[in-house]
Amino acid sequence: MQHTFISIEELRKRYPDEWVLLGDPEIQNTSVLGGVVLYHSKDKKEVCYIGRDKTAGYSTVTIAYAGDLNQNRKI
Repeated sequence: MQHTFISIEELRKRYPDEWVLLGDPEIQNTSVLGGVVLYHSKDKKEVCYIGRDKTAGYSTVTIAYAGDLNQNRKI
């Protein structure tokens, strides 16, 4: 299975309003610029727990939200 880097703009198009677990993320300052999609879901806890088993072989992983975070939204 090929693992392809996907930019944050493409993540927002493919997985709108979802949490995405990224392997080998590219991060500048505190902003995620993209990475290899390992798992995604609308449920952040699901990404954390189920995605944990999908991180083998990646030295760095992160979780990013591929939507707009509204200040009134509970996360």
